[in-house]
Amino acid sequence: MLLAVDIGNTNIVLGVMNGMELISSFRLTTQTARTSDEYGIMIVDLLKQRGIEVKSITAIIISSVVPDIMYTFTNGIRRYLRQKPIIVGPGVKTGLAVRTDNPREVGADRIVNCVAAYELYGGPCMAIDFGTSTTYDIVNHKGEFIGGLITPGIRICADALWQRAAQLPHMEIKRTKGILDCKNTISAMQSGLVYGYIGQIEYIVKKVKEELGAEDLKVIATGGLAKVIQDSTDVIMKYDGLLTLKGLAIIYEKNR
Repeated sequence: MLLAVDIGNTNIVLGVMNGMELISSFRLTTQTARTSDEYGIMIVDLLKQRGIEVKSITAIIISSVVPDIMYTFTNGIRRYLRQKPIIVGPGVKTGLAVRTDNPREVGADRIVNCVAAYELYGGPCMAIDFGTSTTYDIVNHKGEFIGGLITPGIRICADALWQRAAQLPHMEIKRTKGILDCKNTISAMQSGLVYGYIGQIEYIVKKVKEELGAEDLKVIATGGLAKVIQDSTDVIMKYDGLLTLKGLAIIYEKNR
């Protein structure tokens, strides 16, 4: 089985994959202060708690946007899982031509998402990942990554409201019944945040379709808060919570 690892700014998502099938998954908080031993022991223990033998993990692939964590994390993998992981980056086959000014600066997670979106749903397509930041990444009909947009994530926007405005409280991010369902401060914040974010998404998708000349653009959403948005707009064709893990499995097959 394959252990696919997506190291993000907030969380590390690990998925045990059998082909495109997810056997089990778990999350760790991303902490650069952890040692190799801590990461290795935690992963081994989590696998055992899910009834997965360490020796059944025959390969590991990692996508990371946190360079500072990579030495300790990969060293823990080598020491406790006895595997040399594939690290998504320059030199790794993805099947995706990157047509940007500096392909090396494009986050590995963005490439992985686009590989999965294009391979599974076809092109032209856009992968929207609702993470710490929200990324909109575009693949044209030729299967080329041609760029994308990066905006503050919905959680960052919510945190900015209560951190920078003295009288605004912390709140749960959720969709209210309607855009005018704002009879108190909390619902006013929720309504403004969620529906404002939906407006951003719909405008960006509209402009990408116009500039790309692709009304058939397939929009695939992933990430923790994607479902809050997806249920409120028809521009998102598909929500795929496993998009990044599937992309890692696809890239592994291209490099095995």
